[in-house]
Amino acid sequence: MDWNELQSLTWPGYARKNGAKGIRNRVLVIYTVKCAEFVAQQIVAKSGSAEVELLGFDGCTDNQYAVNLLISFIRHPNVGAVLAVGLGCEYVQPEWLSKIADEEGKPTSWMFIQNEGGTQPTVRKGVEWVQSALKELENTPRVDMSVKDLVIGAECGGSDYTSGLAGNVVVGRFYDWLVDQGGTAIFEEIVEAIGLDHLLLKRAASEQAAKELRYTYDKALDYCRSVRQYSVSPGNFAGGLSTIEEKSMGAVIKSGSRPIQGVIKVSCPAPHPGLWLLDSTPDPYWMQFGITNPNDNEGLMDLASCGAHIVFLVTGRGNVVGSAVAPCIKITGNGATYARMEGDMDFNANPVLKGECTQNELARRLTELVVKTAAGQPTKSEAQGHHEFFVPYKYQEKQVAFKRACEE
Repeated sequence: MDWNELQSLTWPGYARKNGAKGIRNRVLVIYTVKCAEFVAQQIVAKSGSAEVELLGFDGCTDNQYAVNLLISFIRHPNVGAVLAVGLGCEYVQPEWLSKIADEEGKPTSWMFIQNEGGTQPTVRKGVEWVQSALKELENTPRVDMSVKDLVIGAECGGSDYTSGLAGNVVVGRFYDWLVDQGGTAIFEEIVEAIGLDHLLLKRAASEQAAKELRYTYDKALDYCRSVRQYSVSPGNFAGGLSTIEEKSMGAVIKSGSRPIQGVIKVSCPAPHPGLWLLDSTPDPYWMQFGITNPNDNEGLMDLASCGAHIVFLVTGRGNVVGSAVAPCIKITGNGATYARMEGDMDFNANPVLKGECTQNELARRLTELVVKTAAGQPTKSEAQGHHEFFVPYKYQEKQVAFKRACEE
C-alpha cells in the first residue's frame, strides 16, 4: 500500500457507548487482590478463547494509582466485557469495578470467592459467565475506523546502539505522519530525556505545554537524583550505549518532530489528538513509594491506560513480552536480534542501516503493519498468548501538579 492508500484505508472497529472505537473486543477478567489471582487465571485458561484476558492488582490495601489503572482498562475501547473477581476482604471491591463497566455499557459481573464456596465453584461460575459474555459480544455494533481514530503509544526497552539510529527513528517518522492525519501519538520515559530539556521545550505547542514540560522534566531529574539511579542499565552498556545522555538522544527521537501538545498522566486519555508526553514518574508525596518504569510491561500498561489501541516496544536487544488489552508491536533496529528472535519481533528496522531503504520507506512499511494490526491481524505476542501486565503501588496526581503535595 502507498501513502495515499494508507491515508484513506478504513476497517470495521467496535463501537462503544461512550463514542470510542476499539480494534479488539476482549473479555477482561480482573482480580482485585493476589489471593484471587489463581482463580482468575483458571477462569481465563478454561474459557478456551484467545479473546479473554487477565488483569489484576496484588495489593490488599488501598492505592488510588492502581485503582485508576484498573478503571482505565475497564473503559478501554478494546475491552467489550468485564468480570471482576475478589477474595472478599480486600480494599478494592469487585462490585465497584463491575458498576463502572455497567455504566460504560459493557456486559459485566462480579463475585467473591469466599461467597461462592472456594476455588472450583468460583471457576465454574466464572467460566460460565465468560462464555455467555463472548456470545453476547458477537453482536457488538461495528463502526468504520481509519488512522485518524488511532491512539498509538511507544516506549523503548533493552536499547542498544541501533535504537537511536533505526528503531526509534522509524517510530518518530510514523508519529509525524499519524499526527498529520489527525491521530494521537503518546511517548513516555521522561527519565530517558536527561540533558534534552531544551529540545523538548522548543517543541512545546503552547506556553502551558512548555510549563508542563519544564515541571515534568525537573521532577524527573529530582527523582533520579533522590533514588541515585538513572534509567540506564548494564544491558544498555553491553549494547553499545555509554551514558544516560547518549541513551536519551535515542529515546527522545521516537517522539518525531511535531509540536508536543502537553503532558498527560497515567490512566488519563489525551484531551485531543496530537503528540503527547506521558509522565509516569511518581509525584512527591509524604510517604514516598513507587518507582518509574520498573519493567517494560509497566510502561506498556501506562500507555494503554491512556487509551492506546496499539503499543510499540522498541528494543535493540530483543524482548518477548506482549501487553494486556492493547496489541504490542515489537520493533528492533538490530538485524542480528531480528534474525535470532524473528518469532517474537514484529518489525525489522535494520534495512535502513544497511542502505537498503530510505527512512520514509521504512516508515511506510511500519504504517502498513499498524493498519493491518488495527484491522485484526494478531501481533506475534498476541498469537503466542503473551499478555503480560504489571500494576504497582505508586503515588501520582491525575494532572501536572506544579505545587508539590508536601508543600500545600
